[in-house]
Amino acid sequence: MLRYWLLVICVLTGTALQAVAQKTRKVTAEYTYYVPENVPLAEAKRTALQRAQLQAIADAFGTIIARSNSSTVKNENGRSEVKVQALGTSEVKGEWLRTDGEPEFEVSYDEEMLIVTARVKGVIREIVNAPVDFQAKILRNGTEDKFEGEEFRNGDDLYLSFRSPTDGFLTVYLVDATETAYCLLPYRNDTSGRVAVKGNGHYVFFSTAEAPAEKRAMVDEYTMTCEKTSEINQIYIIFSPQLFTKAVDRNGKKLQPRQLSCEEFQQWLFNCRKQDAEMRVEVKNILIRK
Repeated sequence: MLRYWLLVICVLTGTALQAVAQKTRKVTAEYTYYVPENVPLAEAKRTALQRAQLQAIADAFGTIIARSNSSTVKNENGRSEVKVQALGTSEVKGEWLRTDGEPEFEVSYDEEMLIVTARVKGVIREIVNAPVDFQAKILRNGTEDKFEGEEFRNGDDLYLSFRSPTDGFLTVYLVDATETAYCLLPYRNDTSGRVAVKGNGHYVFFSTAEAPAEKRAMVDEYTMTCEKTSEINQIYIIFSPQLFTKAVDRNGKKLQPRQLSCEEFQQWLFNCRKQDAEMRVEVKNILIRK
């Protein structure tokens, strides 16, 4: 009995320490973006917002700077030349969990240069442990990785290539310009709430031809549409080694995916990430033109 209680105490202590390490923080962020030529206003606003969020995380938790040296040897006419190149990367030590309220944007011009200032409030969390580094690619009109792209035309087909180094569970949502979140994965007729994936496996979703024979009847295939001249959609790829359940959603009209409001989706995602420090979310922005 003593041994059992010691084990329970150790487990609870470890959980408490992790909870402290994963403590969240409310922040207010602002960033002014000097927009290069030929960048649309919608894209400029998205960039300003992302940089405001990253700046807030960096100010709160700092950044990780990794440096390495690479060298090449060139031999020409009997003479050797060694070239050393220093490489550096910087990443913030946290993640943006939730946006509170609507972001605010201020648009101005300085000698014909577009300037966009983004202001946003939200909740961030420090990253203590290295997240699972999965690989996800949005594919356009083809199921091979060479078809990766972020710009679609009305009527183009959408596919997703996915790889993970570990076993886990996956779900995918798309948020469109109407602030509606659509559950793309799991498929409409899959009631499990998530898709189990094997580590080191390569998956291509939204393609009947690429699915295992026993699962082809369940596959939903997607064609991108655009009612306006252009729209920006966001695709959320959500993966965790831990079991989780997708958000509570509703049947869509006709052949549309199951759906919920963007606010409901963001609240579900925030709650999941608070409870699961290993959950990783990657957001892909895609542009759809007529």
